[in-house]
Amino acid sequence: MEVNRHQRRKPMSEINVVPMIDVMLVLLIVFMVTTPLITQGVKVDLPKVNAETVPESDEPTLVVSINDKGEYFISLGESSADNPPIVPLDQIGEQVGKIMNANPGVPVFVEADGRNSYAVVMNLLGTLESSGVAGVRLITQPPGLQADDD
Repeated sequence: MEVNRHQRRKPMSEINVVPMIDVMLVLLIVFMVTTPLITQGVKVDLPKVNAETVPESDEPTLVVSINDKGEYFISLGESSADNPPIVPLDQIGEQVGKIMNANPGVPVFVEADGRNSYAVVMNLLGTLESSGVAGVRLITQPPGLQADDD
């Protein structure tokens, strides 16, 4: 049998999707890598509107406070000092990091005066996150209670 060399080939009726799959996988990897870089912010466990109070426990808690002048204070557990020392923001990250390394399960609370700007509180939350705090709880007063005037 002799094969005719001038015989025409039949056109392929199938589409080769392998190159398209390769391109889609590359795009998927690019998006998976770049998406975490775009996301910004601080992870915070915000209280609900009708939130219950935190139950009393014997475990120590770390409370970082900001007064109306923008001064920062740190207290671990029950503090007997009436006037805790003022801690600069750049030292809070170092001190909180040491506390978190010694006791990784300690819950961290932030209480800030309502007259503080949003930027002051966000700077503190960013500092706490960079020092290794996994979640921050915000302390609020229940409606109807007046703050103590010092």
